Amino acid sequence: MIVDPVTFFWTFCIFIILIFIIGLYCIFVSYNLIRVLIGLEILIKAVTLLIAVVGYTNNHLSMTQAFIITLIVVEVVFIAVAAGVVLGLYRHNKNLDTRNLRNLKG
Repeated sequence: MIVDPVTFFWTFCIFIILIFIIGLYCIFVSYNLIRVLIGLEILIKAVTLLIAVVGYTNNHLSMTQAFIITLIVVEVVFIAVAAGVVLGLYRHNKNLDTRNLRNLKG
């Protein structure tokens, strides 16, 4: 079965937009830093899926794979560093509420 690339792109684009909106909602509504990190992870997964769909529709699969692997490596490093910062903040404040972080003086 041959699928039209435009139909394929827009079908997946709807789901990508929904995943992106869920990630933004998770980041902007939550006051918990762990939930913010999860929302950021969802945003990055939406971008990864968008890169994969665009690469498939343009028939540049090898370049797409290179971009996705690079994005995954950068994502893992970023989330590991951010989780370390969140863990340090929890040890210092004993909570992860972003409203309480405004009271820090450095």
